Formats: sequence, C-alpha cells, structure tokens
Amino acid sequence: MDTKALRSFVRAAELGQLQHAADELGVTQQAVSKRIAALERELEVRLFTRTARGVELTLDGQAFLPHARSIVASVERAVTAVRPGFRALRIDVLGRRSAQAVVLHDYWRSHPETSLDVVTLRVDDPRVAVAAVAAGDVDASFRTVTVPDTLPPDVQMMHAFDSPLELLVGPRHPLASARRLTPPQLRGHRIWVPGIAPRSEWAEFYDQLATEFDLRIDAAGPHFGDDVLLDTLADSADVATLVGARDRYTWPTNHDLRRIPVVNPALVYPISLILPRTNPHPGLRGVVTHLRSLPRPPETVWLPSWATARRRGDIALARGTQTDKGDSAGC
Repeated sequence: MDTKALRSFVRAAELGQLQHAADELGVTQQAVSKRIAALERELEVRLFTRTARGVELTLDGQAFLPHARSIVASVERAVTAVRPGFRALRIDVLGRRSAQAVVLHDYWRSHPETSLDVVTLRVDDPRVAVAAVAAGDVDASFRTVTVPDTLPPDVQMMHAFDSPLELLVGPRHPLASARRLTPPQLRGHRIWVPGIAPRSEWAEFYDQLATEFDLRIDAAGPHFGDDVLLDTLADSADVATLVGARDRYTWPTNHDLRRIPVVNPALVYPISLILPRTNPHPGLRGVVTHLRSLPRPPETVWLPSWATARRRGDIALARGTQTDKGDSAGC
C-alpha cells in the first residue's frame, strides 16, 4: 500500500480540505486527489465525500482512519530511528480554533525555528488520546483524564493552563448588553452546547457546572460545526453558548455577536497536557516552559472537582518539598 497515499488521506481527514493537505505535504491538490483516488480504488470503498467546505469522511473513511494513522506513525517512527531529531514535534489539540491551538501558535510565533505539527485526533474519549501518546502516534495531547490514577505507568499528565469561559450571545439576547455576568445571572437561560459526547472530559465538566449553578445546559442535537452554531446565535433571542476566552471564533460583522466574561466566580475549564513519562520529544521542553509562563485566571474561580483535587495535591506536594526543582514534564 502506498504510504504517500496513506499520508495524504490522513492529513486530508485531519485538516478537512485537500488543498490544506497538499500545502502541508508540499505537493499539488491534484496530486493529493490522485493519491486518494488510487487508495479508494485499491480498497474498493469511498473514503471521502466532497462538500462546499472541503471533504468529510464517509463511514468507511472513519473506520479506516485510525489504521491509516497508525501505519503513517509507524513509518515516521522508522524514519526517526535512522535520522534522530528529524521528526517534527506532534501535538494533538481539540480543534484548530481551540485555546490549545491558539497557545501553541503563540509559542511558535516566538520560536519559529520549532518544527511543530499540530494535529486533531478527532476522538472524544481521552483514553484514546492517552493510547496515542503511549504508542508514539503523537508526542503530547491536550486532553484530561479526570481520574489520573487510571493513566498507564508510561504516561503522565500535567496541568497546562486554565481557560476562563465567556458567554457568547447574539444582539437580541436579553444579556447582550451586559459587560460582565455572574453565574447566577445565567440561570434560566438556554446555554446550547451541541454535541457533548458521553465519556468525554467536557461532558463531566458541564454536568458539574450545571449542578453547581443550576444552569440550563442544552446538548440537544449533533454539532454541525461552528458556522451553524454562530448563525443560530446571531438569529436567536434566547440561545447562548459558552466559549473559552482564548478560543478563536470569527463571524460576519452583521452577526454582531458579543463575548461576555463570567466573573465572581470565573468559570474555568482546566486544560491538561498528556505526554510520555520518559524520553519525551526534545521539543516539549520549550512548550512546557511556555505553558508555565501563561497568566493565571482571577483568584475567584470555579473549577470542576477533579481540578480542585489536583490543585490540593500540588499544594501539599509543594509544601512537603519546600521548593519545586523538579520538572513534571520530564523534559
């Protein structure tokens, strides 16, 4: 099986557009199309459907992707074995517009010499991301396992940064004119977060958030993408959503959407980084240093239970050692 075709398929699946995959691979879009077409002929299935925004995986494509990704990763590891230091640092983020991607972009702008490959595994269960780190498919993943004791011994998890949430609403929403909001002011309003996946870390986060502040978190319906969500908010007088303060969203100016900070307490989504316990990629050292330099959120915050438990453990450890001279990233 042609490994170039497999790599083209994997990158097209991860990026959602053939042209973006071609740009990354240094070939033409026509070359990527021919490679994928040849792969589809060999497998006798369709891997993609074409849409106005790019390409989407078929059911066969979804089934084939993890196997193709594993083959590509194995080939890359084989190349790395004979050319140490050649492979780019590969880090998994939840999405290209997510706070994790924004933070990594900021790091890369300050360190443009870094060979960085930002990928999206497109999995909801963080245990799948842990397995990808353990297998060497990615060097690190911005995911959180809410029960750290279940991590395999060769993988560790460190606190990366905190992401305060903001309310995103359209101009006709009752809260649209507010400059700041407190959690009690959100009660009774429909907060639409479509596509909350069972067993995901954010499902547990929103369950705890709704319980703590008696909020109406509506996860109804599939997530058809950010554009549909933003269009819905712009047209609605009663629908809102929550977004991270660093998350990057863009919309037409006539949408007139408003991002409103939530304070007293700030609602904070804790973001972790999963990485190997031993022999991490050398490029992770700089990323970890950058993460530790990020500003902290306001002192009055709300965190989910797993994050507060970890913070108490970190404080106890710091008091026991008096000084933190170790490197929790193992870098």
